Amino acid sequence: MIATSADGAVTTIELDRPDKRNALNGEVIEALGAAFTAAVDAGARAIVLTGRGSAFSAGADLSGPVYDPGFLDHLVATLQQIESAPVPVIAAVNGAALGAGLQLTMAADLRVMAPDAIAGIPAAKIGVAVDEWTIRRLVSLVGAGQAAGMLIGCDPLSADRAHDLGFANRIGDLADAQHWAATIAELAPLTLQHYKLVLNGDGARDVAPEERHAAMMRAWHSDDLAEGRAARAERRAPRFSGK
Repeated sequence: MIATSADGAVTTIELDRPDKRNALNGEVIEALGAAFTAAVDAGARAIVLTGRGSAFSAGADLSGPVYDPGFLDHLVATLQQIESAPVPVIAAVNGAALGAGLQLTMAADLRVMAPDAIAGIPAAKIGVAVDEWTIRRLVSLVGAGQAAGMLIGCDPLSADRAHDLGFANRIGDLADAQHWAATIAELAPLTLQHYKLVLNGDGARDVAPEERHAAMMRAWHSDDLAEGRAARAERRAPRFSGK
């Protein structure tokens, strides 16, 4: 599920479920959190997060785990763990980063995207909703207009466009990300920790007003979510009712 390797002060953590396009389930999320803990405990000075195969991560596993009780809370906690890691985290986005896969890249500090990689949040196509942190952080990274297009229009974000917007710091592959991480690992750790704290203090972690949290949970407990799940199983377009 998760593969880890170390080269000097850089630890590379790979989502290792290529047959499922590195889709996330509870087991993967738990192993990912454990891998980050182990990397920090082992003294890593920088961490690279990537996916094996052609995708970074297609998002939550829609075969069932995403609908399990507690999945959302578990995912949110792991995203917060990655974001708050005391060392820089670079996402090497080797392919599609969708939904929860995109959330993983946003929890990282820096992003290196392959030329053919795309990012997107197609949650509205299946009846689920992303949390307040995801929306606010996306706005911080790509701007309000682009974020609205990705969320409301389910528009994908290409690597070139991501680089133009500053979401992708660089265009490159895993080796490029690892080389950059090795350079960063030589910098002053306390300085970088301070920068991470300030950069992540963009308000994305502020507690959402109750009415907005309730609106998200209405989507997660809606007939539309059940319809989206049924439509996927039956290989047809969903017919949403707003209920």
